[in-house]
Amino acid sequence: MHSWTDTLRFAFQPVVNLTTGGVAGLEILARPEAGDILAEARRDPELDGRLAVLAVRAAARKETMLPLHVNVFAGTLADLGGLTPLHAAVREAGRLPWEVTVDVVPPYTHVPQRALLEAVGSLRSQGFRISADGVGDGDVPLRLLTDLAPDLVKLDASLLSRPAAVRAMRTLCEQLGALLSVEGVETELQCAAALSAGAQLAQGELFAPPARLPAADVYVPHRSPGAMASPPSGPSVREFVRPAALLPATASAGQVRALLTGSPDVSGVLLVDRDGVPVRSLHRSRFLLSMSGRYGHALYADRPAAKLGDPPRTVGIDATAWEVLDVVAVGGSDRTSDDVAVVDRYGRCVGVVRLADLVRALAETRVEEAASLNPLTRLPGSDAITGEVDRRIADGRTFALSWLDVDHFKQVNDGAGFAAGDELIRSVGRALQHAASESTRVGHIGGDDFLVLADPEGLDPLAVSVLDAPWSAGGRAVTLSLATVLCMPGSVADHRQASACLAPLKKAAKSLSGASWVLGRAGLPGHEIRRGSGAGPAPAECAVVEPGRG
Repeated sequence: MHSWTDTLRFAFQPVVNLTTGGVAGLEILARPEAGDILAEARRDPELDGRLAVLAVRAAARKETMLPLHVNVFAGTLADLGGLTPLHAAVREAGRLPWEVTVDVVPPYTHVPQRALLEAVGSLRSQGFRISADGVGDGDVPLRLLTDLAPDLVKLDASLLSRPAAVRAMRTLCEQLGALLSVEGVETELQCAAALSAGAQLAQGELFAPPARLPAADVYVPHRSPGAMASPPSGPSVREFVRPAALLPATASAGQVRALLTGSPDVSGVLLVDRDGVPVRSLHRSRFLLSMSGRYGHALYADRPAAKLGDPPRTVGIDATAWEVLDVVAVGGSDRTSDDVAVVDRYGRCVGVVRLADLVRALAETRVEEAASLNPLTRLPGSDAITGEVDRRIADGRTFALSWLDVDHFKQVNDGAGFAAGDELIRSVGRALQHAASESTRVGHIGGDDFLVLADPEGLDPLAVSVLDAPWSAGGRAVTLSLATVLCMPGSVADHRQASACLAPLKKAAKSLSGASWVLGRAGLPGHEIRRGSGAGPAPAECAVVEPGRG
């Protein structure tokens, strides 16, 4: 008698890291030869749980070492109160729970939320990672999504046509400590949109279709230079995480050797305890050299591999690429090529980063930044500032965008000469940089025009430092004009609206005599004169753009 499992096959689709271009995991998809078993599984939790177990066993038969993504309906988790058979199947397959992500699949309608959250908590306590699947095209309530606190959010590619929504989801993911992935990516344009919106992972036909054999190589479009833009603190380590080769802390040297010789792409192995916390690090070359030496195999093969390892180098999942380099710099030079383990808030390994990936990305970022610097002041141009404005808008932060220039600069050049004018511009640029706090960005957009992006509390010290200084060029006294627009969350949609709000304030500042400073608030009429003749509240002569208008 034939069983439905006789005609059931599984396909594997890569989940791609958009920064490194590597495969970060494999989603296992049920592919029955007849019937709609997924529709049945949606109605039958026991069947759905059985499919999850079979998916893990199918991956074990393919001998893939990549992290796995297993789909389970939300209703199944709520009904079964967790998946004990799945945990057993993972152990039987020689895998560790933290190498498996449970993709919680819609629908969520009529699913008891308390039961679902308890089941997810049970899975998480066992070490499984949790992904919220089908977001943007499913029915997951936003409050439930935050309560789930998933490690990964999978967004439907149809939402890429609404970039504001994707950026908002990226902001939510950052607050939750989750990665953002986009599913169903079919074109290079969609891939570029996913990168622009801040997605770290993606999957779809563009990279590789679902296939019976796990794919190791995928197609990833070349990143455009603009995609490398990063905040001043540096790109997040999340962008560079690769799957880790993990073995239990009790593994023998022979087991590690078998893993390394059978997987030439693996640069090292991490030995982890029962909770997934790295305890020893084994570098490929050093380990195999020890094993290949005279009597090496006889001496070490059956002994604990930990004897040949080093203390692991670790960074938190919220670290920046620069912090990883700091970790690498500590210790002997013989370990500079070692992988660095990335750990979650519980200390469990979520992957590794390779030094080559970091150096390449940081070098590209620095080259791009250098190309965009103003040759006179060595300050970034407007693109760097406007990009940071958009990031702060997406993060829901209050910020102040200011424009500063030299009054009657053409007359300065005509009277004192271009050399004196250039030296004045360099001096103003240095003064702005010196007065800027850690969170302040200063840009030189050409001529005598500067842009300053700051937190509101950093405005007064910067204005006092620059406006009160005695400026001169060729012996001629010079004054500066400063215009600032204060942008609260929701008051502007992007940097273009912020710039439109700033334009009338610039005109108002230039109409005053002496060193001047005019401040307005996006979405509100009028402005305040803080420096210059006629100080005090001004009438509603500043045409500030209202939120939502172009």
